Amino acid sequence: MSRNGYFFEESGYLKCDTDDAKEEAANEELFDGVNSTIVSADSIRFFVNVNLEGAPSATAESEGAGCVLLHTSRKYLKLKNFEEEVRAQRDLDGFLARASIILDETATSLDDVLREMLKHFAEDPENMEPSCNFEKIMNTLFTDSGTPREGNGTLDGSESPGMNAQSYPAHLKFHLLSDTIQGVTATVTGVQYQQSWLCIICTIKSLQRRHVCISRLERPQNWGENSCEVRFVILVLAPPKMKSTKTATEVGRTFATMFSDITFRQKLLETKTEEEFKEALVHQRHLLTVANQRPSGRKDGHTSHGSKQLKLHDFLSIGKGISDDIARRFPVYALDFTDGIIGNNKAIGKYITTMIFLYFACLLPAIAFGSLNDENTRGAIDVRKTIFGQCIGGLLYALFSGQPLVVLLTTAPLALYINVIQGICDDYNLDFSAFYAWIGLWNSFFLVIYSLFNVSLLMKLFKRSTEEIIALFISITFVLDAIKGIVKVFKKYYHNDPTVDGKSRADAIPGLGINTSFLMNSSMNENQTCTQDGHYGRETAVLSLMLMLGTLWLGHTLYQFKKSPYLHARVREILSDCALPISVLTFSVVGSFIFNEIEMSKFNYNASDSLFVLAPVQSLSIGSVMSAMGLGFLLSMLFFIEQNIVASLTNAPENRLVKGTAYHWDLLLVALINTGLSVFGLPWIHAAFPHSPMHVRALAYVEERVESGHIYETIVSVKETRLTSLMANFLVGLSLLLLPLPLQWIPKPVLFGLFLYIALTSIDGNQLFERVALLLKEQTAYPPTHYIRRVPQRKIHYFTGLQVLQLLILCGFGMSPLPYMKMIFPLIMIGMIPIRYNLLPRIIEAKYLDAMDAEY
Repeated sequence: MSRNGYFFEESGYLKCDTDDAKEEAANEELFDGVNSTIVSADSIRFFVNVNLEGAPSATAESEGAGCVLLHTSRKYLKLKNFEEEVRAQRDLDGFLARASIILDETATSLDDVLREMLKHFAEDPENMEPSCNFEKIMNTLFTDSGTPREGNGTLDGSESPGMNAQSYPAHLKFHLLSDTIQGVTATVTGVQYQQSWLCIICTIKSLQRRHVCISRLERPQNWGENSCEVRFVILVLAPPKMKSTKTATEVGRTFATMFSDITFRQKLLETKTEEEFKEALVHQRHLLTVANQRPSGRKDGHTSHGSKQLKLHDFLSIGKGISDDIARRFPVYALDFTDGIIGNNKAIGKYITTMIFLYFACLLPAIAFGSLNDENTRGAIDVRKTIFGQCIGGLLYALFSGQPLVVLLTTAPLALYINVIQGICDDYNLDFSAFYAWIGLWNSFFLVIYSLFNVSLLMKLFKRSTEEIIALFISITFVLDAIKGIVKVFKKYYHNDPTVDGKSRADAIPGLGINTSFLMNSSMNENQTCTQDGHYGRETAVLSLMLMLGTLWLGHTLYQFKKSPYLHARVREILSDCALPISVLTFSVVGSFIFNEIEMSKFNYNASDSLFVLAPVQSLSIGSVMSAMGLGFLLSMLFFIEQNIVASLTNAPENRLVKGTAYHWDLLLVALINTGLSVFGLPWIHAAFPHSPMHVRALAYVEERVESGHIYETIVSVKETRLTSLMANFLVGLSLLLLPLPLQWIPKPVLFGLFLYIALTSIDGNQLFERVALLLKEQTAYPPTHYIRRVPQRKIHYFTGLQVLQLLILCGFGMSPLPYMKMIFPLIMIGMIPIRYNLLPRIIEAKYLDAMDAEY
C-alpha cells in the first residue's frame, strides 16, 4: 500500500535501452524493479524517513512503503494524502464522471499509444475541445533533445521513450517526453524504478478544462532502460490558468499515488471491463483514505501545552507547572547569555541590530502611553514614570523569565483601565494612588492563584484561529489610533475646530487604544499664523500627514529591503532589522529641523517629584478595597489572556524555538513585577503583541522558498538570548536622561506612523488576514497552503466569514464609547472558546476546522 512519501523531480532525459522488449506473461511485472543510479538512494531514503507521518500501515507493501515519484524538475513533493487533501478525492470523482479508459491497447510505440489516447479524447462527445489542435498537443508532449550524436543518430546509443528501437538518419532530431512522473523505490543496492506504469502530464493553453486518460496496454512494452515493462499510461492534460491544487502536476500526483501500489496495479490487470476498472479505482481510493487516517487525538501543530486531555487533577497539583517550567528552562539558563557570543555561530551583529530595534519599539510606546496616562490621571502617572517602570519591569523579566523573547510593555487596554479607574476615583472621591495600588495588588493576587493552580493549561483550548482573531484585533486598534490621531490634527489645524480640545474624559479614549486627544499638544497657543482664508495652521496638518505616511513608507520599505537584490546580503539584513529606528529618526529630523518654522505637536512632559512614592494603601475603607477586588479580577483576566496568547504566538512551532516554554513561571513573574509597580504608582506591564513575535523575527535566520510558483519565508533557526532584551530595557532607563529634550523632538505624527508600521508588519503571517485576502484573488493566485489543499474553498470562506464576525463583536466591545463596556472585553475573548468548540462544528465539519487551525 502506498503511503505518505515524496515525489522526486529529476531534470534530464530518460535513458533508453536498445535491446528488444522482453516478453513476459500479461499479469507479471518481472522488470518492475530495475536498479539505477540516476538519483541517490540515500537522498530518497532520507526524505522518506524524515517526512513520513504516522506509523507504518499494517497493509503497506514493501515496495510502496518507501516509494517516491521521479518527476522532471528535481524537487521533492509529498504524495497525495487522500484523507486530508480534498482535491485527491475530487480529481478521481471528476475522472469517474467523464472516464476515458482504454483497455488492452495494441499499439507498441509510445507515439502510437499517445495518439490513440488523444483520438479517444477527440471522439468522446463529453470531452470535446472545440479550439484544440490535437496535433499540437502531440508536439507539446515531447521536447527536442538537440542535435543528435554522430553515428546511428541515437542519444548515447539508447532509445528515448516515444522512439522505436532502431537506427535513424543522423540529420534527425530526437524528442523526449517533457513532463513525466514515475515511481522510484530506494533499496540497499540502489534505486529501483517501477517499470510498469508511466504518468505523462502536460499544460495546454487551448484547453478549457482538465482531462485524464488511462490506457492499459495489451502487452508490456519496452520504452527504455527505466520503462522496460510499461503496462499503464496515464495522460493528464490541463489548461495553464488553474488553481494551484488543480494543475496538471497536482492531478498527476493523485493518479501517480494510486498507481505506485503494486497490488492495485495487479488488480487493474485482472479487470475485464471499464466498470470493473472504475470499481478498482474507487476501492483503491478507499484504501488510501483509510491508510492515511490519523488518530483522533492528533496534534494540530499549534498546541501550546502538550496534547493530552485536560483533567481536574492537572489543576489540583499546586505548583507543578511552575516546577516543571523551572526544571525545563534552568539547565539552559547560562546558554541564554552565551549563545551567539561564544562559540562558532556568533551573532553579535544581529544582536546589536535587534537591540536597537527593541529599544525604539519599547521606548516610543512608553512615551505615547505615558503622555496619555499623564493626561488621564492629571500627572499621577506621567512619561517619566512610564519609562522608568518599563525599564525596571523589562530588566527583571529579561533576567528571570522562562521565555525572554517575550517583550513586556504597558499597552492600550491598560491605558483604558487607568482612565476608568481615574473616573471612578473622581466619582466616589477616592485617592487615585491608593485605589490604583489595591487594584494592582488584587490583580497580582489572582495571577499568583492562576500560576499555582496551572490555569495556563486552559490556553490549550485557544486554537490558532482564536489567537489570530485577537492578534488582528490588536493590529486594528493600532491602525484606528493612528487614523483618529491624524483626524484630530486636521480638525484642529486644517478646519480650525475649537471643540477639539474641549473633550470630556468620557471621550478621552474613543476606542480601545491610544487617546487621540493626547496626540494634540495641549500647551499650544492659538497665535498660529493665519492664512488669507481664515484657517490656522493648515501647513501643520499637511506636514503631519506627510510625516505619518513617510514614517510608514520608509519603515516598511526598509523592512522589505532584505528581499531586494540591491547591496550586500548582510547590509540588506541590517537595514531591514533597523527599519523602525531609521524611519523614526529620519522623519523626526524632517519634522523638527527641516521644517522647524512649522510648529508641530509634541508629547506633554511634566517632571514628577519622585519615582519612589509608596501609595497610601491604608487610606481606603474596607468597602473600597472590596470594590477594587472586582476591578482587579477583570484586570487579571486581561493579563492572563494577553500574557499567555502572546507567549503562545512567540512559541509557535513555525518559530522553531528549542529551549522550551515556561507559561506558569512567567505568569507568576509578571504578577510579582506588577506588585511592585502597583505600590509605587508605576504603570502596569504585560506581554505585548506584536512586539514579542517581532522580537523573535529579528533574531531569526530566514530562508525564502518557492512552492508552485509562490515565494514564502520560513524560519530556519532563532537565537534565543536574554541579551537583546536586557540591553534594550537598560537603554530605555538611560533615556530618562534625554527628557524632555531631545525626546520631545519626536513629533506625534511620527508616532502615528510608528503605530501603522507595527500594525502592518504584525499581520505578516496572520492566516485570518491571508484568507480574507483570498476573497479578492482569482483562484490561480491562491497559494499552495495546507488549508487550500485540505479544505474545500467554500468551507474556507465560511470559516473566514465566521472569524470576521467574531472579530467585529470583539471590536464592538473593545472600541465601545462606553468605558465600562470596554472593561469586559476579556470575557468576550474567553467566550470565543465555546464558540469554537460548540458552535462552529455545527456549521463546518470538525476535520476542516482542525485543518485550518493547524500549522501545516
